Amino acid sequence: MKELVEVIAKRLVDNPDQVVVNEKDNGRDVIIELHVASSDMGKVIGKQGRIAKAIRSLVKAASTREDKHVDVEIV
Repeated sequence: MKELVEVIAKRLVDNPDQVVVNEKDNGRDVIIELHVASSDMGKVIGKQGRIAKAIRSLVKAASTREDKHVDVEIV
C-alpha cells in the first residue's frame, strides 16, 4: 500500500523528492501518512478533496485483497 500511495503522490506534485510516506501497521488496521511540500498540498488534496478521495478509494480497493482496513492521512 505504501508504494502505491508513493507512486501516485510523486506523479501529482511538483517536488517529488519531498514526498514521504510512512506506514503504521496495527494488526488489521493500517495508517498511511503522506507528507508533501506545503506548496504541493493543494495538488494532492484537489478541488473539494476529490483527488484525496480518489487516492483513498484506490488504496481501499487494493487493501481488500489483504483483508485489512487502510486509512490514508495527508499531513
